[in-house]
Amino acid sequence: MLEDLAPILVALGALLSLIAIRVPIGLSLIAVSFVGIAYEISLRAAIGSLARLPYDLASNWSFSAVPMFLFMGYVASETGLTSGLFRASRQVLARLPGALACSSVLASALFAAASGSSVATASAMSKIAIPEMLSRRYDPGLACGTIAASGTLGSLIPPSILMILYGVYSDVSIGALFMAGILPGIVSMVIYIGMIVTRCKLNPSLAGGDQAEEEPRVGVGRLLMDIAPLPILIAIVMGSISMGWATPTEAGALGAFGAVLIAVALRTFSFAGFWSALKQSALSFTAIFVIIIGGALLTRYAAVAGLNKVLEQLFVDSAAGPLALIIAVSVLYIVLGMFIDSIGLLLLTAPLVLPLAVSLDMDMIWFGIILIKLLEIGLITPPVGLNIFVIKSALGGKVALPTIFKGVTWFITMDVLTLALLVAFPAITLWLPELIYG
Repeated sequence: MLEDLAPILVALGALLSLIAIRVPIGLSLIAVSFVGIAYEISLRAAIGSLARLPYDLASNWSFSAVPMFLFMGYVASETGLTSGLFRASRQVLARLPGALACSSVLASALFAAASGSSVATASAMSKIAIPEMLSRRYDPGLACGTIAASGTLGSLIPPSILMILYGVYSDVSIGALFMAGILPGIVSMVIYIGMIVTRCKLNPSLAGGDQAEEEPRVGVGRLLMDIAPLPILIAIVMGSISMGWATPTEAGALGAFGAVLIAVALRTFSFAGFWSALKQSALSFTAIFVIIIGGALLTRYAAVAGLNKVLEQLFVDSAAGPLALIIAVSVLYIVLGMFIDSIGLLLLTAPLVLPLAVSLDMDMIWFGIILIKLLEIGLITPPVGLNIFVIKSALGGKVALPTIFKGVTWFITMDVLTLALLVAFPAITLWLPELIYG
């Protein structure tokens, strides 16, 4: 077995080395897989695979959902449809200890439901919520940790880009995945808020100056105006999918069109913002598509190199079982998540772990939510938690990087607790998909 693994281990070492020296992960995947296929079969086979794959992937209708949801999120952000979320959340949760931090979690969850992007959520909320919390003498670690962790809810709460990519790779219904992420996303949010309330109750100095009576009160009408755009978008997207009226791609297009109409109705639409949303969507999807090509090429290399058979012998034939696979994948994702962004990590590991889950007869919807939760944790783990550096970039020198990492450790602990609940009680994930799709 060791002799069979030698070329594969060399290839994986080369891949991680390229990523470590900051070669873009898509190009790293393509380069290593191309050389691997050339070594295992022939140079002509490697060239043929690389020439054909982009066309095969571009013709996959499911991938077109990604730019639609990216565009919807960017339109919502550029036209200010999310600007009132934090203000409205403060009104709803004003009486809780650590109200501003709790409000940030709720606002981030709602923003994530519209954007589908953890990084976009963390970036937007870091500019709105963290300065407000710091001005109220909040502990900087708590303020930054709250936004860094809450931003990861964009991976789990639908519509999620990671869910779309996982659904395409695993051949699982994207609509069912969207439904499966709702309750785990709510559980994650509630556990975050519960931890914040408990800590601030035991140590009020963490939320210094956070007094409910200081919060300016607004009328119900204004509150509804602040919140309304996102529930409308969510209803358009999730309602059309759950009722069977639209595919995820069509629902994404409806959501993007709805975001433009709402912005026009609220008089926040501008052609400059519209063009910016188009440009950012195109740039983001181009980067994602290069990674998708690399991931697909890696899948072919893993197949011809026999890696799938080796892993199957290790986990399936040895009767190690599903729990052993989940533990191994957890360790893999937490370690690699420190260095690789979530989309790259999913596409890097999908060729390895998905065939094993199928061989072990695991529920692929439940397994997908577990993987996405692990990817969430990777976004905030040191030394390269992507969301943490997004926040650091937004804040400049206001908060030191070690302070942010220290503040986020509480949330990582809560994520591990949530992960344990999802593993122990699959019904949290599967109840809604089974209710809607049977």
